[in-house]
Amino acid sequence: TAIRDCGVPATEVFFASMQPHSDIQPHTDFTNFVLTSHLALDIPENGKNKCRLSVGDDTRQWLNGKVMLFDTSILHDAINEADQTRYILMMRVWHPDLTEPERNALQFIYDALQIPELVSSDPGERFMAQQRLDLAKAFPTFQMKDDTPSLGERKQGKKSKKNIKKQRGGGGKGFGA
Repeated sequence: TAIRDCGVPATEVFFASMQPHSDIQPHTDFTNFVLTSHLALDIPENGKNKCRLSVGDDTRQWLNGKVMLFDTSILHDAINEADQTRYILMMRVWHPDLTEPERNALQFIYDALQIPELVSSDPGERFMAQQRLDLAKAFPTFQMKDDTPSLGERKQGKKSKKNIKKQRGGGGKGFGA
């Protein structure tokens, strides 16, 4: 929620791992309107150049706590020569040169590819498609029950029925008696 709440123009955010002694061959996604950011979370043999990312002719190592931002339309590859798994937080963000109408238009194209009914000639079908899209994009929220203790708080042991009745102001039969 921190990324959403601070206004980062992210199109997707996820954790990514790379197994020991593995590589991702050079590739491109032909998409230059989105940039990719890697926040290095757990880099084995940090600073020993065992986990690297190459973009074009430039090669850099991941370093714990450091961010790399790059254009995936440029040929890029990755390697993990360490004996442990590498972990990063990956964020794909809109290119800063895009205007808001351009971002909205691109997002609509991707949404319509995922839910074709968004461009239906039937208004009811479009409405239902928009509802599905809104639900798919909604960030899950969790609400704790009133009797659930907060972090660092202990839940009290069971109270006797007599004490509960005293706290509620009564003890007679029926509502409010």
